[in-house]
Amino acid sequence: MIKNIAFGAFLLISSFFFAQNTPMSGAEAKAFVAKVSSETKEIKTLQSDFTQTKKMDFLDKSIITSGKMSLKTPNMLSWKYTKPYQYSIVFKENKIFINDQGKKSSVDAKSKTFEKINKLIVGSSNGQMFNDPEFSVAYFKNGTSNIARFTPKSAQLLKYIKQIELHFPKSQSTVSQVNMTEASGDTTNIVFKNTKINAPIPASEFSL
Repeated sequence: MIKNIAFGAFLLISSFFFAQNTPMSGAEAKAFVAKVSSETKEIKTLQSDFTQTKKMDFLDKSIITSGKMSLKTPNMLSWKYTKPYQYSIVFKENKIFINDQGKKSSVDAKSKTFEKINKLIVGSSNGQMFNDPEFSVAYFKNGTSNIARFTPKSAQLLKYIKQIELHFPKSQSTVSQVNMTEASGDTTNIVFKNTKINAPIPASEFSL
């Protein structure tokens, strides 16, 4: 009897949590896209602290890192990890510039995973991510956020990425959280805080 009650309670709690995200109606999705697109047109720069959590099947513990993200339109984006190690990655001029604890390198921006996150984040600063031809988009909502879920259209991209979710607090039009699921099942969660919009960003943030 006690086991049955406990199991019933578990099902009730599980259904509560998994029912949090509900699909938007067509009118809600249209209004959401229009609001974000309109309010982000004036964004020229964006800075935010972030915490990234990476879960991989072959590791028992998640990999947690943190640092600062800087964005300058139209296409400059910098990720500077400060904990637990020093690592910087800058996207500009269709190249990726990397500084791995003093070891510098550059490569063409061809990554099928992180490069797509960056493309969507840059697009989220001007509302253009909703028009990305490489993804189909579904819209959801819960008590605190609006969510845009991007699914790759091509079989080639699906080899790397299963889906990417961008979370927008209902009180703002900039991304507060990114959830990415890779084809392997590994997940990356990035949470942004202390976001500053249109504050001056020194050129040094985009150089190594």
